[in-house]
Amino acid sequence: MTLEMQILAAIGLDLLWGDPRRLPHPVKGMGQLAMALEAPLRRRIANPRLAGIVTAMIVVTATAAISALLLSAAYRLHPWAGDALSILLLSTCIAARDLAAHAWQVLKALRLGNLELARQRVGWLVGRDTAPLDRSGVVRAAVESVAENTVDGVTAPLFWAVLLGPIGAMAYKAASTLDSTFGYKNERYLQYGWASARLDDVLNYLPARLTLPLTVAASALLGLRPQHTWRIALRDWRNHPSPNSGWSEAATAGALGIQLGGPVYRQGKLTDMPYFGDIGQPLVTRHIAAAVQLMLLTSLLAAVAFIGVRWMVF
Repeated sequence: MTLEMQILAAIGLDLLWGDPRRLPHPVKGMGQLAMALEAPLRRRIANPRLAGIVTAMIVVTATAAISALLLSAAYRLHPWAGDALSILLLSTCIAARDLAAHAWQVLKALRLGNLELARQRVGWLVGRDTAPLDRSGVVRAAVESVAENTVDGVTAPLFWAVLLGPIGAMAYKAASTLDSTFGYKNERYLQYGWASARLDDVLNYLPARLTLPLTVAASALLGLRPQHTWRIALRDWRNHPSPNSGWSEAATAGALGIQLGGPVYRQGKLTDMPYFGDIGQPLVTRHIAAAVQLMLLTSLLAAVAFIGVRWMVF
């Protein structure tokens, strides 16, 4: 089975099945390894930035090596076993269904009028404090998470899968997990998490920018605001402290005709964050549904575009 067919099968598996809660997930193992390394490496390496660099190297290298060994063993057993494992590994790197499902859970809670439940469920998606959020704040948090994770959870893994196969996709996922674990600008992780954050920035640089024209195309196909999507993304992407996250958040704000961003509470402290988009419609539940639709269609277009380019080049 070709890599292109494996990737398409993995996308189908993710959309149909998602990540079963009762089965072990590689990302959980990556996170556990990263956390297990922190204390001993901090003790052995006095420079926290260097300790963080070593942590990132070990986690990414171990993930790639284990993936390669498992695939090699599976292919030696039988070509079909190797193909099946490749598809399974690739599907664990793609999070379209889970992202959509979490957002829909928030939407359902809001439509039931249960704001407390909606706050709890949006807390699965974001790192900010959710207790202070009103109804529009919950919608904003959900839409922002769907927008940002369009790249982190779908188009970037697809990009690295097309370029480097399942081993490359798993290595990317390890880097993304490191950033989620250590990439915080606080006293504990400002230095130790530096390598994890920078590696994630580098690996998402191209996917984030390649996702923009795909989002514009998806916006057009969904009857949204393609020209506005392009204009707002080019105008506002720099507002985000991340060099990559601003692209998808600004594009989503433009496509939906809303304003995202603004102040958030983190650990009880109000943090000023920049805005994306123009002040437009009030944020309501249908914007969550529209953001999910935009994410799913953008993801499918990314798969077609990336696989198409690989097919033409290779």
